[in-house]
Amino acid sequence: MAFFIASSPHAHNRKSTKDLMKWVAIAAIPGLLTQTYFFGWGTLIQMLLALVVAVLLESAVMLFRKRSPLSALRDYSVIVTAWLLAVAIPPLSPWWMMVIGLCFAVVIAKQLYGGLGQNPFNPAMIAYVVLLISFPLQMTSWIAPHSLNPSDISLYDSWKLIFTGFDDDGFSLQQIRVGIDGITMATPLDAFKTAVKSSIPTQEFMSLPPFSFIAGTGWEWVNIAYLLGGIALVKQRVIQWYIPAGFLLALLSFSCVGYFMSPETIGSPLLHLFSGATMLGAFFIATDPVTASTTIKGRLLFGFIIGSLIFIIRTWGGFPDGVAFAVLIANMMVPFIDRYTKPRTYGH
Repeated sequence: MAFFIASSPHAHNRKSTKDLMKWVAIAAIPGLLTQTYFFGWGTLIQMLLALVVAVLLESAVMLFRKRSPLSALRDYSVIVTAWLLAVAIPPLSPWWMMVIGLCFAVVIAKQLYGGLGQNPFNPAMIAYVVLLISFPLQMTSWIAPHSLNPSDISLYDSWKLIFTGFDDDGFSLQQIRVGIDGITMATPLDAFKTAVKSSIPTQEFMSLPPFSFIAGTGWEWVNIAYLLGGIALVKQRVIQWYIPAGFLLALLSFSCVGYFMSPETIGSPLLHLFSGATMLGAFFIATDPVTASTTIKGRLLFGFIIGSLIFIIRTWGGFPDGVAFAVLIANMMVPFIDRYTKPRTYGH
């Protein structure tokens, strides 16, 4: 029998990259279904479109590099990238936005750096930021949850809105987003920021239909679903709890202090924790093993930095949500974090 000599560590967690990515996709299913329930069929259509485009792009790049496409596709990393981008953009965004976003995510942010394991930035968040800066109107065109939407958008109408820009009755997405009262529906974080700039009392504004007891109508259930999926990932040891803990602790701490000091201008802790992409970011985006910190102390600090930046951007920045920007800024800091949180060598 051959005797193989290998350097330490000799422990093996028995989970391949394929297994890890598969578990991430499975754990995200509750969030996907909840998002589809509240915001319509567009989420599933965007998901299918993203998966097809991502696989084609990954295959084309690998062929261009004279490598086997199967070697890149079998780890499912491109599937997770497409999945995250599909649930991050508005459900009825034009189809070409998904194509542009995935071109940046797969070709530039991932393969241009050498493929999986070489990219310094989260590919899905690179794509999201590019789309948000380039097409701010389309990227903020979220429709109201079904309970607040005066018109029922069918599967066929969703398909036509994504690929033609109009539904079967000839209405555009912007016309559909306008409610019966003539006010365009916005996300809870965007609506709250607009109310603060307009000097509308917080208590009065939070009593309006877009908000519920916890946070925004529909959004709190989406975040709860991703929270449950994230807990499943931690329990299965697909991810470790350090980054989500630091992320949520920072966001909770700063929002509690801010809300105590200025409740009229800063959202409540519940609004911050259960609105926007908070739970998706904490458990599915920030925990990317390639672009996150690798040490235990570093992961806690990495998550804490992201949570702090999200609060700063939401409160004083120009964008209603700051998960993507916070993650990318923290990605830049990973070499510095790892250098100064490196554990002491045994015996020194």
